[in-house]
Amino acid sequence: MAPSQTAQPIVPNPSRSPLPLSASQEAQVRELYYKRVRTKCADEVRDFASCCQSQPFTATFMCRKQQKLMNNCMMQYATQAEQDAAREEWFATIDKRKEEREAKEAKRKEDEKFWRQWWDKDARVPSTEGRDTKGRHIEQKK
Repeated sequence: MAPSQTAQPIVPNPSRSPLPLSASQEAQVRELYYKRVRTKCADEVRDFASCCQSQPFTATFMCRKQQKLMNNCMMQYATQAEQDAAREEWFATIDKRKEEREAKEAKRKEDEKFWRQWWDKDARVPSTEGRDTKGRHIEQKK
């Protein structure tokens, strides 16, 4: 049986990044995306937050205008193009994040070395020969 040769339209990939990312990497990209959108709508977010702080129990009703303004602003900037820009920014900062990770690991190793010297962990451990499990001397009968 020959496979059917129906012409299926090719749907372009909405994202310009051809590399698949892991779940944690996608979460990092999403966090960048949200940060970029919040930055563009900082004034609206600030207005809504200040309204909510002054109206703690009735914020749902009293701050509806500010909430709608904030949501409209976020919807305006929450686009696929913004997601692609966040993804490109994530790929552009790979080397920087790698250097930060390596520097953090080097500092951790230096700190570990310091504390080992400080607490003298590399010194010879006293012998447990002639002692029981609680560290008491065992009397040997002759």
